[in-house]
Amino acid sequence: MIRILIAEDSNVVALLLKAIFSKEPDMEVVGHACNGREAVEMTRALKPSLVTMDIRMPVLDGFEATREIMSGTVTPIVVISSSVDDEELRTTFRAIEEGALAVIEKPRGVGHPDFEAIRSELVNTVRAMAEVKLVRRLPRRPPVQPDAVPVAPDAQEQHRFELVALGCSTGGPQALHALLAGLPAGFPLPIAIVQHISPGFVGGMVTWLSDQCPLIVKLAEDDEPLRAGTVYLAPDGYHLLIKRAGRTLRALLDGGTAVNLFRPSATPFLQSVARICGTKAIAGVLSGMGADGACGLLEVRRAGGHTFVQDPDSCVVAGMPNSAIAMNAVDKIVGLESLALHLQRLTRENA
Repeated sequence: MIRILIAEDSNVVALLLKAIFSKEPDMEVVGHACNGREAVEMTRALKPSLVTMDIRMPVLDGFEATREIMSGTVTPIVVISSSVDDEELRTTFRAIEEGALAVIEKPRGVGHPDFEAIRSELVNTVRAMAEVKLVRRLPRRPPVQPDAVPVAPDAQEQHRFELVALGCSTGGPQALHALLAGLPAGFPLPIAIVQHISPGFVGGMVTWLSDQCPLIVKLAEDDEPLRAGTVYLAPDGYHLLIKRAGRTLRALLDGGTAVNLFRPSATPFLQSVARICGTKAIAGVLSGMGADGACGLLEVRRAGGHTFVQDPDSCVVAGMPNSAIAMNAVDKIVGLESLALHLQRLTRENA
């Protein structure tokens, strides 16, 4: 049985969450904390399987409560947040940085047209995150930044590789944070990313990653050229694909049918990378649920590009890397702390 503590200062939202979880045969709500301090104390006393954490709460906000829980009574935390407030989005990703596992949009009532989709995502995420094995977090040290290397206008021409393409889902924000924070400002290739995340949150993720790494981080725009030292995330509701115009790689946004239930999906993204970049592609699949991206990664490998996955043992959820490994789509398995070094070695060795 998954024992859930709800941390939420709105009684209306708390009752809605309780109603959602109570309908699941493997879930029970063991308590309701009305502020962050209560969330910390009730986690210690009740030892729930998982905490759902609001961000904007009195006494302690969700970020501070997450930090205290993860340094004491270590418990899986899923942030349930509004996606419309910029400051709340920023705090949400600070909670992810402190150890929260996932972020889900706050449900808006049974009559809302998106209610069933959000409800389904919520219960599936809670079910998966309750199984994650955690350890107490040590005080974080700021990442050591590599020396910046100026990027010449034709830097990509000097390398065998021309693009880094990454796909990830649950646990992806944490993996991307570790990877991007370890790269220098002069990283010689563009980095394009498909991250599964609840609608409305990818913009906040861009802001958070921008604050955490020396690279330029932005949402991909249709037909824009992909430039070295810049990170491009797929926007809500569009597949991110790669195309070529002359010698220049460009982003292509496609609002077509969802693939593997996702839009954006890592599968068509990596398939386009295989088709356009071939041997000049570096492609990776990081932490995530399910199997999205595995088929695309296999196509990159068959096209002669370099493929890697995050070591499943270092993933929040290892479904995506394990699926790629099972399909023999992987050249290299890389630990979380070595992801940035792996990319730097590839670009350095092939300069």
